[in-house]
Amino acid sequence: MNFCTECGSAVIKSIPEGDNRPRYICSNCNVIHYQNPKTVVGVLPTYKEQVLLCKRAIQPRRGFWTLPAGFHELGESTLEGALRECKEETNAEIIEPTLYAIFDIPQISQVYVFFRGEIKSKNFGPTEESLEVQLFNEEEIPWHEIAFPMVEVTLDRYFLDRYKNAFPVFREEIRRPWKSRRSTQ
Repeated sequence: MNFCTECGSAVIKSIPEGDNRPRYICSNCNVIHYQNPKTVVGVLPTYKEQVLLCKRAIQPRRGFWTLPAGFHELGESTLEGALRECKEETNAEIIEPTLYAIFDIPQISQVYVFFRGEIKSKNFGPTEESLEVQLFNEEEIPWHEIAFPMVEVTLDRYFLDRYKNAFPVFREEIRRPWKSRRSTQ
């Protein structure tokens, strides 16, 4: 960061009084510019025994399968954002969504929040953000074409939880380098 977003003056990086880490501070108006992690929100959509995945039409990881998810927008709750992203990527509507997974990815300053919910109807399909949208049984998941580590972890956990018929909220930290749990299978 070089300039203040409030007044346009140059910023300096220093530790503000009462703080414990360097921040960008405006040299003119003294506004402190905090930089915080980005939140990504998404849904693990299910229909009976199947999971709905979408093949990405955008970068990063274009052409790979993922759960519908994207950046949390200002002015919306995490649930509102997750449902919006699901609609934008799959045209699917979710009923009775519940919090399911939280991932911390410190290396890229992101936090992922996934909800789990049933698809209202089989009225879904690709959008500008997805090349394909498809329901998969567990044994049909294209594991070697999954776009992101947290999607693989979420799916693994979901199928285990489904077997146990218990869906507790879980939290995991993803550190780089990340090794797929399936790369040795």
